[in-house]
Amino acid sequence: MKAFEYVNARDLKQASTLLGNDPARAKVIAGGIDLLGELKEHLIEPDRLVNLKTVKDLDYIRSDRNGLRLGALATLATIEDHKEIRSAYAALAEAAGSVGTPQIRHVGTIGGNLCQRPRCWYYRDEAIKCIKKGGPMCYASQPDGENKYNAILGGGPSFIVHPSDCAPALVALNAMVVISGPNGSKPPMALQSFFTLPNQNPMKENVLQPNELVAEVRVPRPAAGTRSTYLKFQERDSFDWAVASVATALTMDNGVCREARIVLGGVAPIPWRSPEAEAVLKGKRIDVALANQAADAALAKATPLSRNGYKVPLTKVLIRRAILASAA
Repeated sequence: MKAFEYVNARDLKQASTLLGNDPARAKVIAGGIDLLGELKEHLIEPDRLVNLKTVKDLDYIRSDRNGLRLGALATLATIEDHKEIRSAYAALAEAAGSVGTPQIRHVGTIGGNLCQRPRCWYYRDEAIKCIKKGGPMCYASQPDGENKYNAILGGGPSFIVHPSDCAPALVALNAMVVISGPNGSKPPMALQSFFTLPNQNPMKENVLQPNELVAEVRVPRPAAGTRSTYLKFQERDSFDWAVASVATALTMDNGVCREARIVLGGVAPIPWRSPEAEAVLKGKRIDVALANQAADAALAKATPLSRNGYKVPLTKVLIRRAILASAA
């Protein structure tokens, strides 16, 4: 690991200044779970790490009649165990509780979970310069590529999947994110717009500039009759990223679905919202047949690679189960 300067930031503005405009020279560290992996694998070799743990009042969960506010340093364990979140924002509590191990959840932060880097084998192999690292191609997309875990929706020119569990749940709950930069905090933006597809810039996963940070996540209070859930399939139940996941938030009125938000994880380079599936549900009474119809609509445009076609039926099952659970 290359030697680097370690600086404790006193506030977000100073953190932005210390980060500067060159993403290769400085990186943020909070929980450090993903960052330390990248350092050890020589994927990044910054001259400086900017510690956010010393910034006061970034570790909080605040709830009122308008909704929920999460400081960027709120830990996943705190979110998982928070009584109000488990009651009114169940998908978020379930997603946070599905991350890693208890040890990781007590260190990992909500800001870090949203901003973590891809887990694709080619990206994580320091000897391979794939398109995510400025190379010529996405090796996973080749006919003989190792693409078992890669994207079936929204891929190209990179076919990574976004690794965050909390992101699909928060997008389903219509969350906003507050970004802080050299000039202070920007107006909140929809979290759905925070993430970017590879065709915009294959080397990035979100809109953050090198000197910007996630400061806060805001979640509006769900409408009466809204229930949400998060389901995830992983190869190792004890500790793994999602092979496929789904977050649903349904507003039910006397058995009829008035509003629906369905967001997929583990199958696309961003949390993948499905308006096609949502349209199937709105204004109708939900049963197994309708849930299956919505699942088919969500995956109708899937384009699997050579070794990940299994994700299509797998994700459909998760969608059906999540819809029925939220509509119960």
